[in-house]
Amino acid sequence: MAGVSLTASQAYAGSFALREQSTIGLGQGFAGVAAGSGGLSSMYWNPATMTAIPGWQSQWSVSGIFPQAEITPTFVGLPAPLWRGTSTGDIAQDGILAAGYTSYQVNDRLWIGLATNTPFGLVTKNPFNSPGQVYARTSKVISFDVNPTIAYKVTDWLSVGLGFQAMYFKTRLTQAVGVLPNARTATLEGDSWGYGFTAGVTITPIEGTEIGIGYRSAVKQDLDGTLRTPLARLGVKADLTLPDMLTVGIRQTVTPDLTLSAGFEWTKWSEFGVIPVIAKATGTQVTTLPFKYDDGYYVSVGGEYAWSPELTLRAGLGYEWSPISDFNRDLRLPDSDRIHASIGLGYKVNNKLSVDFAYSHLFALNGDVKLNARNPHYVGLPYFGKVDASVDIVSASLTYRWDDPGEPNQPGIFK
Repeated sequence: MAGVSLTASQAYAGSFALREQSTIGLGQGFAGVAAGSGGLSSMYWNPATMTAIPGWQSQWSVSGIFPQAEITPTFVGLPAPLWRGTSTGDIAQDGILAAGYTSYQVNDRLWIGLATNTPFGLVTKNPFNSPGQVYARTSKVISFDVNPTIAYKVTDWLSVGLGFQAMYFKTRLTQAVGVLPNARTATLEGDSWGYGFTAGVTITPIEGTEIGIGYRSAVKQDLDGTLRTPLARLGVKADLTLPDMLTVGIRQTVTPDLTLSAGFEWTKWSEFGVIPVIAKATGTQVTTLPFKYDDGYYVSVGGEYAWSPELTLRAGLGYEWSPISDFNRDLRLPDSDRIHASIGLGYKVNNKLSVDFAYSHLFALNGDVKLNARNPHYVGLPYFGKVDASVDIVSASLTYRWDDPGEPNQPGIFK
């Protein structure tokens, strides 16, 4: 079932990745999603978790992401009247992120599924005559990923899964060509399709304990686009690799009503070094995208409690080490380490329909901008600033079972 980002948002899984792919997972701080704590949407992290979903089910989620990020310069290498007392205001744009999942149990061992997601996204907008306009005016990244999957229950305690990714990726970046007010704009944009895979395994070593390991592969994008400056318009290309991600999760049933979860996530953002932008006509390098990111890490703990047969309560706490630091932070994406605090609830309307809701607040840490000769984004204008940032996320999802839960599962389309 389809899911698509209606509006790209500032990214909230380190750099411009989007973790908000599951309402149920969000309510637990994404703890244990690789082990199935996100229900059907756990297939985003680990396709093997489909074998815990009986029959034919679909889930749709939508998340409203409401960021705040303001940069106040403390020093800029310009005459004081051009920067003193100014700030960017809120550069982060609100957004809506949707995702969709379907799984179908073919027989006692085999499941097939489809996920549609927006794994990457970013929209920030600096003031047109900001003192840092040579570093950024607007930044936009959008993506769409189609992920058919298959999962197989090898034994009662072991399941495996595999999926294929087809991902569309588009970016548009603008900045001023000078430091004076009303300087003209340079624009770099491009898009492409890239391909990869997902894989995973779930293990139930003892009753009540579930362990999951999921992998989303790197996806190479051969961007084709244009570079427009006040002097010229060039056809350009740039090859970049979107990072692979490894997620490990565990779920532990403590009592019939209480389940606790924990998770670990590693994203290989170090794939993003310095990306050359090449003129297609001549094969010469015309500019670069100097990211020089570190790898990103995320750990979380959470749980859910069945208050009644219909109502489930959830909560979670996470900590994220961003791939962006004082070394490489810039005005397009002033990302930093952050704390995630989440709550959620689920309500079973009947034996075919359930709804879920979640809220999360992200506390940003250590977000100063230091654009000097050490920073890979430096273009000759020193810029130092303080960042005040936070994020609020609200999410809702609906899960529907298409077959009759009261009947034994029968072999499906492959009778």
